[in-house]
Amino acid sequence: MMTGASDCILHLLHSVACLCHGACVEVDSDTEAVANEGFKLGCISCKKRGEVPAVASVNWYFKASDETEYSHLCSYENEEAFIIDMLSFEDRLAWNGSKHTRDLQDGSIYILNVTYNDTGTYKCMFNRILMYSNYEYHISTNKTIVINVVPRLTRGMASILSEVMMYVSIIGLQLWLVVEMIYCYRKISAAGEEALRESAMEYLAIASESKDNCAGVQVAE
Repeated sequence: MMTGASDCILHLLHSVACLCHGACVEVDSDTEAVANEGFKLGCISCKKRGEVPAVASVNWYFKASDETEYSHLCSYENEEAFIIDMLSFEDRLAWNGSKHTRDLQDGSIYILNVTYNDTGTYKCMFNRILMYSNYEYHISTNKTIVINVVPRLTRGMASILSEVMMYVSIIGLQLWLVVEMIYCYRKISAAGEEALRESAMEYLAIASESKDNCAGVQVAE
């Protein structure tokens, strides 16, 4: 009977792992920045195989509205390796993504004191290495974000909906995990009660057999 409870626990642990992976939601970045204020350039690339260890690096590229080619903006591998290559962004750019890990999934950056010259197209490129036991698998993904600098914010409906969907997804997954925990608790409790009943019946059977043996000995005497 306890095998079913063990299976339930294993299933719950797998569900927790899936939840941790599922909590990574690839939300699109905002596309309107306000002049003279800060702005987050969002870029999230969720790892599809959460159980596989990985290392990743992020490179950002920028193409101004009056240019035809991209220029390398910055790169990030870890806290000690955040490099800004464009002088116009020096001292105005900060890392706003995953921290204290080489397994990056959030490659966002933050622009301080936005100027109208920051209008243009930004490209975020993830280079990820999945490390299996016998080999390594390289994956490259990129996202393009067109940014418009405005005097004041006019938030788009798409941005609002994407943010709402992110919170709905996270809340839904958490509720599902609670239901799984309740189900497993009830299954484990039922298995425990059944085990106690079986133990009690075995005890009674042994006691009855001992009593019969004692009665037989007395008759023989």
